[in-house]
Amino acid sequence: MNDGSQNRRESSRLKIRIPIEIEVEGGTGPIRGATADLSLGGCYVETMFPFPVGTTLDLRLQLENTLLVAATVVTCDPQVGNGIRFERMLPEDREELQKYLEAQAQDESKQAGAS
Repeated sequence: MNDGSQNRRESSRLKIRIPIEIEVEGGTGPIRGATADLSLGGCYVETMFPFPVGTTLDLRLQLENTLLVAATVVTCDPQVGNGIRFERMLPEDREELQKYLEAQAQDESKQAGAS
């Protein structure tokens, strides 16, 4: 049965907290926080004051290096947070994110197998 609530994401998300800085054009400076989940195509950020859908953002994800990402808000949950889709990033940043996510997924499957 298809009720329309199927996952539309291109990449599966992992529950990972990564430090993030968010900048909005014309904003007062970076907003610091952490992802609640992360994938190659986007993330979710919990915040009491989420941005409206369609807001364009510049993100800095802190992995081994700082990854620069142009992104767009795609969901807004009042007093909860935002779903954010990654629009553009440098190929080397995308590669680093992919390797990081693959390593995290392997760690999760190892831990699941151990319990």
